[in-house]
Amino acid sequence: MIAVADYDPAWPERFERLRREYARALAAAGVPVVAIEHVGSTAVPGLAAKPVIDCDIIVGAEHVAAASRVLAGLGFRPLGELGIPQRHAFAEPPRLAGTNTYVIVEGSLSLRNHLALRDTLRRDAELRERYAAVKRRAAAAAADIEEYGRLKTAMIGRILAAAGLTAAERASIAASQVPSRDEIPR
Repeated sequence: MIAVADYDPAWPERFERLRREYARALAAAGVPVVAIEHVGSTAVPGLAAKPVIDCDIIVGAEHVAAASRVLAGLGFRPLGELGIPQRHAFAEPPRLAGTNTYVIVEGSLSLRNHLALRDTLRRDAELRERYAAVKRRAAAAAADIEEYGRLKTAMIGRILAAAGLTAAERASIAASQVPSRDEIPR
């Protein structure tokens, strides 16, 4: 079973500690950063979520490799795009367990997806409540994280439509194939 918890007001502070650490390390290495954003369900006040803080480190395409090296220096292990174009994932070091950190290209559809989902759920209480109910049902029914994701897909599509993403953009997002846990390099 997947653990989905009630919103925790400590989540924004957990993100802020990560943001400060990442910003210091990237600045020390001279890597230009557009922004470091708290995304995912823990970034939406009042939304139930898996208690995992999602961070997007937004850079220009030409700075992805340099930002990735900085994260490797902090103990992260690069995993590549994992089926989602222009979003580079990392396995967190044990001291930062409970985080998902990405280096993501400025202006990419992957970034627009993260921000549109977060911002729409922040603004729309009814969608937020419907999504929370879907997440709880999916968590109770799913055998693993992949199935949990699949069970949320239709609702995420509705949220992204409400956010103004086109049908083609939503189809592209839905078609992105995140590998199963067995396919992720260890």
